Amino acid sequence: MSRRSGILEFAVLGLLRESPMHGYELRKRLNTSLGVFRAFSYGTLYPCLKTLVANGWLIEEPGNTSEATAALAGRRAKIVYRLTAEGKEHFEQLLSQTGPDAYEDETFAARFAFFGQTSRDVRMRVLEGRRSRLEERLEKMRASLARTRERLDDYTLELQRHGMESVEREVRWLNELIESERAGRDLRGSASEGPAQQDTTHGAPGGLPRPGDRPGPDTPDDTAT
Repeated sequence: MSRRSGILEFAVLGLLRESPMHGYELRKRLNTSLGVFRAFSYGTLYPCLKTLVANGWLIEEPGNTSEATAALAGRRAKIVYRLTAEGKEHFEQLLSQTGPDAYEDETFAARFAFFGQTSRDVRMRVLEGRRSRLEERLEKMRASLARTRERLDDYTLELQRHGMESVEREVRWLNELIESERAGRDLRGSASEGPAQQDTTHGAPGGLPRPGDRPGPDTPDDTAT
């Protein structure tokens, strides 16, 4: 399995943990809630869903549209995907992982989007791992710039500086998050204890939508999944 496929499976399981959805609704949530998936296609999501069903982590159920209504409209009835008990257990195992795959560039945004369902100690390890990785990158960038700056034209030099400033901003942001976690505060500034509590009526810390947030207004009907 590629890393990107693994991230997609993780995100799909996380979204379905709160509420069953049909394929179009899942795609919309992935695009709007998780920026890392904005460029992915429906042709990527469908095989992922089939794999998760085959593994026993999801089941397919008929949607609300009756078969007769769907037949009259010349389309198939929608399929709704629901997380199984095995799927929930698998997602919780993935959620507890704190190795490099949790904080690399390709994976960190997806993991952070589900911090509202993650225990505090896991959040801390992921944040600290991400900060350490960026600090290492920043040190290398500074060393490289010091060696080559005399050979760079003004525009290339400015591009290098811009890259460094972006990394520095993220490190400062991570420092603030880590300090809040150590102080026992969520991102709204209130004290909390133990694992993060699920909240299906409010956004996740920092304004990120929780997987349980209700999607936006319905879009035109689509075919199955």
